[in-house]
Amino acid sequence: IRAGLHTGECELMPDDAVGGLAVHIGARVSALAGAGEVLVSGTVRDLVVGSGLELADRGERELKGVPGPWRIFAVEG
Repeated sequence: IRAGLHTGECELMPDDAVGGLAVHIGARVSALAGAGEVLVSGTVRDLVVGSGLELADRGERELKGVPGPWRIFAVEG
């Protein structure tokens, strides 16, 4: 199993689907994860400060179809 998380504004699409840039970023972050790995965007890292989650910096990555570099973190423990 692998997972990627991002948070942001989503658009409601027909047939109860969701879309938008935040969904696209989440899919790109998920695609970077390896087996048994959970990756999160820098946006998620900023929102969980003080939660006790341990995150390891995986550096900046270019995400296809998304402007600019994005810092990615791995959830540890």
